[in-house]
Amino acid sequence: MNTPGQMRRHTCWCLVATAVLAFSIPAAAGPREQARRMHDRLAGVPPTPAVLDAMEALINAGDEIGAANQAMSHPLFYSSVLKNWVAPWTNVEQTVFVPLNDYTATVIGIIRDDRPFTEVLTADLVYVGSGSVTSTPYSHTDNAHYQQLEDQRVDLSNPANLIPVTQSGLPGSMLSPADTAGVITTRAAGEAYFSAGTNRRMWRYTAMNYLCRDMEQLNDITRPSDWIRQDVTRSPGGDSRIFHNTCVGCHSGMDPLSGAFAYFEWDADQMRVIYTPGQVQAKHLINSTSFPFGYVTTDDSWENYWRSGPNALLGWRAAASSGNGPKGLGEEVAMSRAFSECQVLKAFEQICQRPPLDPTERAEIQRIADVFEAQNYSMQRVFAEVAVYCTAD
Repeated sequence: MNTPGQMRRHTCWCLVATAVLAFSIPAAAGPREQARRMHDRLAGVPPTPAVLDAMEALINAGDEIGAANQAMSHPLFYSSVLKNWVAPWTNVEQTVFVPLNDYTATVIGIIRDDRPFTEVLTADLVYVGSGSVTSTPYSHTDNAHYQQLEDQRVDLSNPANLIPVTQSGLPGSMLSPADTAGVITTRAAGEAYFSAGTNRRMWRYTAMNYLCRDMEQLNDITRPSDWIRQDVTRSPGGDSRIFHNTCVGCHSGMDPLSGAFAYFEWDADQMRVIYTPGQVQAKHLINSTSFPFGYVTTDDSWENYWRSGPNALLGWRAAASSGNGPKGLGEEVAMSRAFSECQVLKAFEQICQRPPLDPTERAEIQRIADVFEAQNYSMQRVFAEVAVYCTAD
């Protein structure tokens, strides 16, 4: 028989065990809890009581997307969550620890104004601070304009503060409307991806950021090698098999695509992007003696050899598989199915704070990609759909 003390200890242990068990089994989230989670994920801060009440009412009415839109109206969705989401796309190190710049601001503006997200790679567009919130004008040679916006904590959710203008119309621009390609031709992208090298870097990071594939995933040794430039030796270490079995896998597709950037250069002295229409930048012609019979770049033409072979699975759907300059290449990427799936995947990882875990969640990525395309490539809708999925039990 248990003594009274033993019975009390047993009762206390049972209460503790019950409490631990109850804590370890998550309760189904009701509308109010879902609203709270949704706001935390999208805005990065708790909602005010009034906003929480409004979001709960929308969820109770069956309008979960409306509740997500309510959360996205918070200024921090733009100045913090989206800024940190985009920042790694703007630099080789892929770090969030970079200041606001014209690339980041343009992506934020496109999403805020619910413009078709395909414009991110195709439009004659850049977002700048209005004269009412910054005294420092846009400059092709420094980032002071955007640094001031960030230092002064300007509300980027306010359309009066962050406004769209044409890249070609900026004072001192070297670009015509036909030469622009959304963020590809921004100053920040040029500093990161047109500097040094051979401009192949711009293609690599465009593929990483907008197709969610690095060169290892795009590797295909079955494509023709006729566009591979002279600077790539055909016998690395004296062994031509290395070229045919390894080098061709990336260069056969990358070299014809990166030809779109033949007229672009980053001038480290002026600290700006240089564009020389009709004149191929010297970096495209370096090391010509490595293989004199290789491809010689004579203009900014490009061609997508990856429309055939394994990479046809990326779902290329643009009208043309070849062209001149970065705008057409941007359209080739932006109209692909892989572009749609990539944007949804990145939003999912940002808001759910993890990658998709199983076939069901991968099917959800596909479903939201369908919605993305049906809703005129609306990233607002993507974030809302993802938030609804990730905060529901």
